[in-house]
Amino acid sequence: MRRVYLDHAATAKTDPRVVEAMMPYLGEEFGNPSSLHDLGVAAKEAVDSARSKVAALIGASPAEIYFTASGSESNNMAIKGASLAQERKGRHIVVSGIEHFSVLHSAKFMERLGFESTRVPVDKYGVVDPEHVARAMRPDTILVSVMQANGEVGTIEPIEEIARITRKKEVSFHTDAVASAGTIPVDVKALGIDLLSLAGQQFYGPKGAAALYVRKGVRVLPLIDGGIQEGGRRAGTENVPGIVGLGRAAELAAEEMSDRVAHASRLRDKLIKGLTGSLDHVYLNGHPTERLPGNVHVSVEFVEGEAMLLMLNQQGVGVASGSSCTSRALKSSHVLVAMGVSPELAQASLLFTLGKENTEEEIDYVLEMLPPIIGRLRAMSPLYEKADRVKLKRI
Repeated sequence: MRRVYLDHAATAKTDPRVVEAMMPYLGEEFGNPSSLHDLGVAAKEAVDSARSKVAALIGASPAEIYFTASGSESNNMAIKGASLAQERKGRHIVVSGIEHFSVLHSAKFMERLGFESTRVPVDKYGVVDPEHVARAMRPDTILVSVMQANGEVGTIEPIEEIARITRKKEVSFHTDAVASAGTIPVDVKALGIDLLSLAGQQFYGPKGAAALYVRKGVRVLPLIDGGIQEGGRRAGTENVPGIVGLGRAAELAAEEMSDRVAHASRLRDKLIKGLTGSLDHVYLNGHPTERLPGNVHVSVEFVEGEAMLLMLNQQGVGVASGSSCTSRALKSSHVLVAMGVSPELAQASLLFTLGKENTEEEIDYVLEMLPPIIGRLRAMSPLYEKADRVKLKRI
């Protein structure tokens, strides 16, 4: 059966060149970077080289990169660590309503420790208004966290404008860039960001390898106590193969980004046009232009998203019905709810995320398979039958 993978927001296939770079550190180069003998020195040099490559991807210095095991860990470290480090200054945190749960739940955790948090709303496209952020801030605000791009609906946020506001008020600014770093250009210095989370699996690196950027001078307390690894901010023996893979993936992303963006954008636009132009009651979610190059998120009225997903899977097409972290929860997406999408449409959503190996022929295949699936499901829907009758009366 033909296989078409359009779920790159969940994870991307590790690039063979990344796997090749990792292999020596799964075998003969097995040293611990903290060891002082030759094998340890070789491992430390490999980690340091990867740190430089990740730093170069986002315009940081190597000393500002701290390796973690996931984007969620990086977000936890940023929200909890930065808040705890500044609690004498204040105990108020501002986040947007469409953040990843690792940010939202971290803010909730801090509330249990006596902090307060404010959620900033978004508009119908999922865009955070910088003025809303400014109004949400208080004299005791110590941290603002707004993602650079939403991995579910693809909207790219006005991060630079928000950063200008936080910088003026001397408040730390964190952005979850898991969906954007390695996918679109990111320059932490130009954007004015204090903390940034990224994850290798989003740009063809290995799972379990991620990083947190912490601008020099920003204080973050460690969440894991133990040794002095990662400058004392994250104890534990480093995942050398994963870190090497992350570094190589970052290097490749920087070299190939313009070609990858152009390719994914072309396929994205073809898929959007095919879905919204040929099918009725299909709505694009997220900003129509300020969106990630490979993201297509649609709601198909009168059809359940999970049913479409499963029937597409039977045809060899792998997609999602929302964030991979909530796809098994069978709940309406908190992102769509924050955008004002009705519960019915929120449950009727499909997320296609395209990658560098996808082809136009694969998009054509999806556009061939999906309409009959929607037709069969709508044939069983009394709501669609009623809407069809109303439409005929109006004609």
